[in-house]
Amino acid sequence: MSKPSLLHVVKSVFAAIVGVQSNKNREVDFKSGSLPAYIAVGLVATLLFIYTIVSIVSMVTGS
Repeated sequence: MSKPSLLHVVKSVFAAIVGVQSNKNREVDFKSGSLPAYIAVGLVATLLFIYTIVSIVSMVTGS
């Protein structure tokens, strides 16, 4: 089985964050996925989420 593309990794990470990852995709991720790629995308997604929340709160409070 070939390595999943970066787009597949991003889709899988966001599906997992939302909680809608299908069992079929999860199996593909575990069988052919690269752990460092999923960790890197997960960290970037987490940092973007935190930055977004901080930006929204800053705009609302006028800071």
